[in-house]
Amino acid sequence: MNIAKLMKQAQQMQAGLAAKQEELAIQTVDVTVGGGKVKVIATCAGEVLAIKIDPSLVDPSDVEFLEELVLKGVQEAITKGKEQAAAEMKKLTGGLNIPGM
Repeated sequence: MNIAKLMKQAQQMQAGLAAKQEELAIQTVDVTVGGGKVKVIATCAGEVLAIKIDPSLVDPSDVEFLEELVLKGVQEAITKGKEQAAAEMKKLTGGLNIPGM
């Protein structure tokens, strides 16, 4: 076994993983809830970028319903982004569980 070759392959994999993480940090996912009335856009790194609310949902007497929809949308967007990121990283690592990735 050639240790130098193995180290070079490890460095290439590490560079590829770092590049993929940077890509995922700006890649976005869109989630809609409430029959499409609330839309959340987030990155695959879990950063929420935007929340769009259909004006027909704004009812001052039922703010709790709107809060629940927004929370659900944010949670689903973060989950979807993490799942997409995990799938992309799994492709790069061939299914290996690499700590910190």
